[in-house]
Amino acid sequence: MSIEQNLNNIKQALPKHITLVAVSKTKPVSDLMAAYHAGQRVFGENKIQEMAKKHEAMPKDIKWHMIGHVQSNKVKYMASFVSLIHGVDNLKLLQQINKQAKKHDRIIDCLFQIKIAEEDSKFGMLIAEASAIIQSVEFSELKNIKIVGVMGMATFTDAQKQIKKEFDFLKSSFDKLKPFELDNCKFETISMGMSGDYDIAIACGSTMIRVGSSIFGSRN
Repeated sequence: MSIEQNLNNIKQALPKHITLVAVSKTKPVSDLMAAYHAGQRVFGENKIQEMAKKHEAMPKDIKWHMIGHVQSNKVKYMASFVSLIHGVDNLKLLQQINKQAKKHDRIIDCLFQIKIAEEDSKFGMLIAEASAIIQSVEFSELKNIKIVGVMGMATFTDAQKQIKKEFDFLKSSFDKLKPFELDNCKFETISMGMSGDYDIAIACGSTMIRVGSSIFGSRN
């Protein structure tokens, strides 16, 4: 099936309140443009330089999401255009994003990446760390970022019970953090679920799914 057909099939089955992020990492611009012409406007990349190159080459009404682990020294390459940064897992990174956003007179939306998987390879912070950041003086001084929700990556497993448990944990983390309503913090988004498990994620309360291979085919 073509990229257009894949995209349309997924979109038709999605509830209206779900944002679909087309994960386009490693895919050529021609593939992304096929999705663009089928109406897709939100794309997710995991390498900042690759995303910056695609941003240069593609229409400017696209919302670019940085879904990979973010290195502080590379924030400057995306600060002028990135729409949402999914993987924020420490205060220092937030301060760097704030500093670079300020240079472009922007407010950059971010998600706290909460550790929900059992695998050591997955990044993320504990709920206690997220809550401590929000309540800190340092956080209150950040005027050019906005925390808009949480993101999590489930363990890479076929065990649906475990995946569901991890997604439930992310949803409960979101519920615990939601009461913190500040000028630079308003919890609305739960980014969880990928090609293999987004149905479970949606049932557990996801509002944003990150889908790559089901749209573009498997990666090399």
